[in-house]
Amino acid sequence: MSVRIIVNYVILICWLAFWAYWFISARKAKPGQGLSGRYIGIRVVIAIAVVYLVRSIGGHSHPLTSGPVLIGVGLALFAGGLALAVWARVYIGRNWGMPMSRRDEPELVTTGPYRRVRHPIYTGIIVALLGNALATSLWGLIAVVGLGGYFIFSATREEAFLAGQFPDTYPSYKHSTKMLVPFVF
Repeated sequence: MSVRIIVNYVILICWLAFWAYWFISARKAKPGQGLSGRYIGIRVVIAIAVVYLVRSIGGHSHPLTSGPVLIGVGLALFAGGLALAVWARVYIGRNWGMPMSRRDEPELVTTGPYRRVRHPIYTGIIVALLGNALATSLWGLIAVVGLGGYFIFSATREEAFLAGQFPDTYPSYKHSTKMLVPFVF
């Protein structure tokens, strides 16, 4: 079995474990409501990710990803991104919700991974997808761009809601942290 096939299967198993954890832990979240249009965006993102993953597991890779250094960097980014998303998900606890959802009785979490980035779950998933693309197929960069755009849109909508929910604390928190990339954006 080739290294590429092993890498593809390791990534697939990690994604399956990640999403299984995600859906199981979602049951513990506070009740809330989604914003209009939320489900359409999520379906599009999931469809892009599924097509990409099936394509990458099938062995259709870009020739630039055949080098061991790029595969290693990709795997490191993939693992680090998933770890950041899980850490942020554990840290936010019951306040977590699907993109652009509103929790009943929300709490503003500003510590842990939220100390440097306002949306570390989004950052972690984007970094994991970027690593996935580098390790398997550069076609995955299309999914990274699509998901990145969706997460920026979601973050902007969520921040407007949070500014209304926490008018005394959210503006200073927003001013002292970046949206997705520490020290940059």
